[in-house]
Amino acid sequence: MFRVPGALAVSLLTGTSLIGSPTLLDGQTHAVRLTAAHSGALGNGTALILGPSGISTPGQAYADRVNELYLAPHGFTGTTQILTTPEGLYPFLGPFGETFDRSVEQGNQVLEAAILEQIAGGHVDADNPVVVFGWSQSAVMSAVLMQQLADQGVPSDYVHFVLAGDETVPNGGMLARFDLPTGEHPTIPSLGLTFSGAQPTTLFPTDVYTNEYDGFANFPQYPINFLSVINAVMGIAFQHSTYLGLAPEDIANAVLLPTSSPDVLTDYYMIPADTLPLLAPLQLLPFIGNPLVDLLQPALRVLVNLGYGNIEHGWSPGFADMPTSLGFLPDASVLQQVPQALADATQQGINDFFARLADPANYVYTLPEWAEQLSRELPAFAGSETSLLSMVPTTWTDLFETTPAHTGIPLLDMLSAVLFTLPEYNDQIYTSILADGGSMLDAIGTPLAADLGLLPLILIGAVF
Repeated sequence: MFRVPGALAVSLLTGTSLIGSPTLLDGQTHAVRLTAAHSGALGNGTALILGPSGISTPGQAYADRVNELYLAPHGFTGTTQILTTPEGLYPFLGPFGETFDRSVEQGNQVLEAAILEQIAGGHVDADNPVVVFGWSQSAVMSAVLMQQLADQGVPSDYVHFVLAGDETVPNGGMLARFDLPTGEHPTIPSLGLTFSGAQPTTLFPTDVYTNEYDGFANFPQYPINFLSVINAVMGIAFQHSTYLGLAPEDIANAVLLPTSSPDVLTDYYMIPADTLPLLAPLQLLPFIGNPLVDLLQPALRVLVNLGYGNIEHGWSPGFADMPTSLGFLPDASVLQQVPQALADATQQGINDFFARLADPANYVYTLPEWAEQLSRELPAFAGSETSLLSMVPTTWTDLFETTPAHTGIPLLDMLSAVLFTLPEYNDQIYTSILADGGSMLDAIGTPLAADLGLLPLILIGAVF
């Protein structure tokens, strides 16, 4: 759900371990930099290039940048073909805009037709598959399409997906996190948004790239940690919107996350963040900004990472391919590590603060890394066509056959979501947890955590 990068509001339209390593929990695994299991060359065929929300038709500069960063390193030597898809994201792209669900459905049809046309042309095989690049919303389109292609008998090695900022990532994507009860795919009718769950992982070879703290593609597992939620929301601006501004070495050094089985055809790469999005604005302050970040970040990172169920890094432990919805509280063994971790991190922050002040390089002003990423990315949008402020008439069905109604007026539709949809959603979670033998604490706490995760985005959407 990405938009043209810039200020937080605009970016919302798109969408280091600092202490000693603690003992791992049972079933927990460390991510390591590995050689991908499904990293065969992408061949000399055609790569279909799609834009994120807000960019309906990418320009050639966009396609070239995608090829440079994500396709050529995987051995792609073919040609790129740009597709036009709606890429609407009501209400974040303006009032009376296309809803996310309808936009994905329409874009899905465009992508399906393009893939089948390539295959029908007779030039597709295992060595030269159709390559699909999707970012954010178009990554969701790709995930939805996988099952449809498999049902039509498309060979698994005829299509290869390369996705960035994917909201259907099983262990972190927002559309999977809020799929509660798991597999029920709850919807917010007034917004036209469905939490469609996790992408398939065993149908087609896929490479998925996610920035640490990307609030859309890497949402906290325990949003009762509101500090972690706010950091993730700010990560939509500073992390979700910068995938074309990354340096090649950032992508080459991405962490390959563990998966549960050799049958999994998807490789999940996590790109670590040097700075918490929560602290990123401080880096714009000359001379004192970076020392303040050094002072605050070690302890804040412990607290933010706790929202992901650990204190080491900003992504959830466990297998990347396993659907992992949100929960109430991290494991008690993790919580027990926090006091000592905070003490160590506070001391580290003090040491780093004074070390930075004593460093002459601190007094030569340079742009922070996230600002450099945005500046590298902006040229990639030259010649792109935007869906910003593209209006779609509200229909009779929207007003009178949708409950609660979809009006196209952000404030009204967000209010309907809060007053009508969230209570029903909470009740479904509560009932499901108790029916499955869960505790009363989880039955009460998990809906509360879900609300705390959703409300910041609802409030932001209400002002558009």
